[in-house]
Amino acid sequence: MTSLAIEGACAFAWRNYLLLHSGISENDHRRSAVYCYVANLRDTGEHDFDLLQVAAVAYLKKLDELHDDRRARLAADQILAECLESRRARPDT
Repeated sequence: MTSLAIEGACAFAWRNYLLLHSGISENDHRRSAVYCYVANLRDTGEHDFDLLQVAAVAYLKKLDELHDDRRARLAADQILAECLESRRARPDT
């Protein structure tokens, strides 16, 4: 499941990214950057496929806004942390 979760989360984020940015090449550097980001999350213990998808989308969005990989990673990590906190706050999960 490890590589399937990474591949699936990245594919989801990348397809949606391309829908919003029609001039971007399928082989743009951001595709490999999001894969590295998600693989790193997975390696640090994040297993939830839905959260990996959220993180991938957030990373690409922040990469566009901030134009800096390190800052985009930090911003996406913050969004992921907020999602995790929100899940913990709900009694049904």
